[in-house]
Amino acid sequence: MFERRSLKVPITLGVSMIVLVVVLTIGWILVTIFGASKEAIPAGVYWTLLPVGSVLLICILGGVITYLTLSVKAVNLSRRQSNFLDSVTHELKSPIASLKLYLQTLTLREVDAEQREAFHRSMLEDVERLDQLINHLLDTGRAEKGALATEDEKLELEELLKDCAEVVCLRYRVPPETVQVVVPQTTLWTKPVQLEIMFRNLIDNAVKYGGSPPQVQIQAVPAGPEHVTVRVIDNGAGIPPEQQRKIFGRFVRLGNELERSRPGTGLGLYLVRNISRALGGSVQVRNRGQGQGTEFAVTLKGVISQEPAVETSSDSVRGT
Repeated sequence: MFERRSLKVPITLGVSMIVLVVVLTIGWILVTIFGASKEAIPAGVYWTLLPVGSVLLICILGGVITYLTLSVKAVNLSRRQSNFLDSVTHELKSPIASLKLYLQTLTLREVDAEQREAFHRSMLEDVERLDQLINHLLDTGRAEKGALATEDEKLELEELLKDCAEVVCLRYRVPPETVQVVVPQTTLWTKPVQLEIMFRNLIDNAVKYGGSPPQVQIQAVPAGPEHVTVRVIDNGAGIPPEQQRKIFGRFVRLGNELERSRPGTGLGLYLVRNISRALGGSVQVRNRGQGQGTEFAVTLKGVISQEPAVETSSDSVRGT
């Protein structure tokens, strides 16, 4: 999961710059020596050495700039990986500590049936939290290796979005009407596993970073003969414009990992971007205005048929 950068590029770049510096230095010394001698050097030699020296100097400057750029990227990646490790450590320790406390309480003293049932519910929530974290990490690893690839199937977009919305609402214990779905009857020919992971992460992100209480709208509009654009809109504080290009990077979470209150690993939107590209689509983000939330727009291909939209909410799934 961590990026394995090859040392070939920085080593080759460093050796090349050293060679250029040596050549340029030797040339400068020779010109100085000949210039100090009594023998006159033809003007043609100077005019030949001038462009050669200039090209070598430009190459050295370009190499230095490239090396600095690679160094900055390496530092940023190291910082994001450190944040990721802090996040995963916290996400693992919290439910494990909670489970340990409940088990010790049940072992060391008698509790009534009602309290025992409450303990069991809390323990189940902790286990589900651990399961979600592990699945998230596994999904990321499989996506990077291309192991998520499945056969294309026919599926109903509305049904898939409702299923994803229901799972997220149950996870965060919010009312089903928190997620409003406005999606026309749309049939897609695509990969269902990847699509489910992508929209589950988008809806999870919208509920997690939404307002208090969160409100999420999911809309779908035609984007061409065989394309559809799905918009996931929340009512949160929005994302600073200068950060919008960064949020799809691996391990990226805005702010300090040790100071944030919301759980996460910084892999959700990274998965969204990679899966959308693998499916031949794209994802974009924008703020809807001051205090009006954030909109993620995913464009998908493979539309077979599409009908007018009908507004529903996630509580309509399976008759709930």
